[in-house]
Amino acid sequence: MYINKLGLFLFAVNVNEVDALYVLFEQLSSSVFDDGLIHKEEFCLALYNRSSKQNLLAERLFDLFDVNHDGAIEFEGFVRSLNIFHPGAPETDKVAFAFRLYDLRQTGFIEREGLKEMVFATLSESELSLSDDVVETIVEKVYNVDTNHLKGDGKIDMEEWKELVAKNPSLMKTMTLPYLREITLAFPSFVMETEVQDSELVC
Repeated sequence: MYINKLGLFLFAVNVNEVDALYVLFEQLSSSVFDDGLIHKEEFCLALYNRSSKQNLLAERLFDLFDVNHDGAIEFEGFVRSLNIFHPGAPETDKVAFAFRLYDLRQTGFIEREGLKEMVFATLSESELSLSDDVVETIVEKVYNVDTNHLKGDGKIDMEEWKELVAKNPSLMKTMTLPYLREITLAFPSFVMETEVQDSELVC
């Protein structure tokens, strides 16, 4: 029924799943503002059960779901983006999406400082606390693919990212949500499933 709203492009999700996603989208898009769009507050509410939470990872995910770059997520962008996380989606799409996620400043590269910020954001969301030295070691290990094997310019481009993922397939683990195959009306929390207590921060 709602597949007609999406135009003609390939999906891993099937028609029934799209219908379920449409019901989910309607619920989310009216949770704060009843205007048929998912705003950042509603996105954060879906991820954290709170509309106010500052997290770099959530910011980047919202930006990528907001395919029209107009500050709100429309149904087409919602399904297109979630489609990438479907078990049946091509691995190449997942790799490209993950690269864009970590290309924090949208330069076409994954840069050291941006990656470090994302590692801290991910640790914060999982309520883990590691020292700066340990985080630096993690970042350094990732950058070994660049300094030891390819250009050695201190930045990871798409080709280097593909090589890194090929050698470390666990990097793509979070890019697949098995329950999208049988989507329910519970929003798939693809970041973390922790509840945030601090409601003073703004997403």
